[in-house]
Amino acid sequence: MANASAVAGKTLLTPADHTLILIDHQSQMAFATHSIGAIELRNNAGLVAHAAREFKVSTIVTSVAEKSFSGPVFDEIKAAFPDAEVIDRTTMNSWEDVRIADQVNAIGKPRIVLAGLWTSVCIVGPALSALDQGFEVYVIADACGDVSSEAHERAMDRMLQAGVRPLTSLQYLLELQRDWARGDTYELTVGVAKKWGGAYGLGVIYAKTMFGAQEGGH
Repeated sequence: MANASAVAGKTLLTPADHTLILIDHQSQMAFATHSIGAIELRNNAGLVAHAAREFKVSTIVTSVAEKSFSGPVFDEIKAAFPDAEVIDRTTMNSWEDVRIADQVNAIGKPRIVLAGLWTSVCIVGPALSALDQGFEVYVIADACGDVSSEAHERAMDRMLQAGVRPLTSLQYLLELQRDWARGDTYELTVGVAKKWGGAYGLGVIYAKTMFGAQEGGH
């Protein structure tokens, strides 16, 4: 018989247990993305990047053919990690670039969280490769996109069948916080939500401005 205890589930993410890899959030890749609008995609990528920065998550930023074809990484990500070395690749599967593997090994976290363009190529490749090598893999679905909804959804299906755990950008932020009584990161979480949290962020701004309210009665 199951016995409830006030302990978080083992599959929930914490800031210290994973490496976030942001893959090919670039202009040329975004031009052909139709499973999600460009504005929403950029906002969600910004939310994820700033959540990772505020919680000090180990983060790798990578691009493909940045100078010769695909263009610069989104400003929303650069703003979060202005000093990050963007690893520019030729491989469509970033996991096949030895520099990525070396960074993942140097960081040494058992979980990999992925977001990027396109889902069916640049996310499926590292997701399945990391699973094969014993990592737990999570994909932030709404910070990814593809040339069609069909392409994105079938890519997600393929990864889920293999054991990938899906989540969304706002879920990622709130899962890292997980308790409004955690005062050391409370203001950081609220700040990211206000700027990048869409309708939820507007609600936070409204409540704080009109009533001086705080999440969880904090």
